[in-house]
Amino acid sequence: MRLTTKGRFAVTAMIDLALRQQSGPVTLAAISQRQNISLSYLEQLFGKLRRHELVDSVRGPGGGYSLARLAREITVADIVFAVDEPLDATSCGGKEDCNVGRNGESSQCMTHELWTTLNHKMVEYLDSVSLQDLVDKQRMRLLEASKGQSAVRVGQVPGAKIASSLPA
Repeated sequence: MRLTTKGRFAVTAMIDLALRQQSGPVTLAAISQRQNISLSYLEQLFGKLRRHELVDSVRGPGGGYSLARLAREITVADIVFAVDEPLDATSCGGKEDCNVGRNGESSQCMTHELWTTLNHKMVEYLDSVSLQDLVDKQRMRLLEASKGQSAVRVGQVPGAKIASSLPA
């Protein structure tokens, strides 16, 4: 059980899109360059996202993609399932034939319910996280990073004196 690059890249690209769409449609070439994801791979992913009505496309000059719904209305589960990402921890794909006996008959393995419950918990969690939640977290990270860089730059200004509160 793991989320493959298809699901990871789709979520990453959707965060990138949501962060930048206020300026108009976002091109896949720009997302590709910023996120280091193959343009042809993004085209495949966005075709599926469009068919699931998570994004809209605009053709021609100034064209690109924008969210089809508000970011708070799109969940990570929506994105992952739109790109056909299976989330299944069972070894049988949910068919309950994970244990084959000596007689050739199949049955449920002893841990089937454990993995089935994990599947439900994963979907429940991914459905509880909105694209807006991820966008907000990314904006906070970018803001904190820019504050850290500003503090370093201010401290490195040539000839700048640091005032001391210690008595002379």
